[in-house]
Amino acid sequence: MTSLSILIFCSAYLLGSISSAVLICRLFALPDPRNAGSNNPGATNVLRIGGRLPAALVFIFDVLKGTLPVYVGYFLGMSPITLGLVGLAACLGHIFPLYFNFKGGKGVATAIGAMLPLGWELCSILLTCWLVVIFITGYSSLAAIISVSLAPIITWFVKPAYTIPVTMLCILIIVRHRQNIIRLLQGQESKVWDKGRTKE
Repeated sequence: MTSLSILIFCSAYLLGSISSAVLICRLFALPDPRNAGSNNPGATNVLRIGGRLPAALVFIFDVLKGTLPVYVGYFLGMSPITLGLVGLAACLGHIFPLYFNFKGGKGVATAIGAMLPLGWELCSILLTCWLVVIFITGYSSLAAIISVSLAPIITWFVKPAYTIPVTMLCILIIVRHRQNIIRLLQGQESKVWDKGRTKE
């Protein structure tokens, strides 16, 4: 592993550690998302406590946290596995942010952003799947789990060389949603439009 690769990994983690949910909630004078709603600093919780505009800004920034470092690695000619590790570093930064007491979000938007350099086809399909599942069920967590589960299969048809790196990202996101999976099975998971103090 080269010093350049290590630099990109560290940069990806540090960029991922910027909690856009916390910062945007401060900007809009909203409650801290770590202590309100579902207590999850992510776009879905910001939607609950602050509405569409703050949530959209959080989602866009979280996507960029994954996209930018992977794009840099892509243009530097890094191998697929190395790019996968860059994406993982960005997601780990989002999930365990250095600047915010290591209390972060689920990493879904950042993972999607990390896949974006692989092509619009993959991300368009994943986003469409995510939106359809939310529209039908109302469960953001279920939409995320289904979307990332399909990602390796879709990648195999779009860019097969990146199937393993995408699978690495997807496993991380699914593991991060383990409590959501339990609540879904028990019928206790909250929906996107649920207000107040809920689980996510």
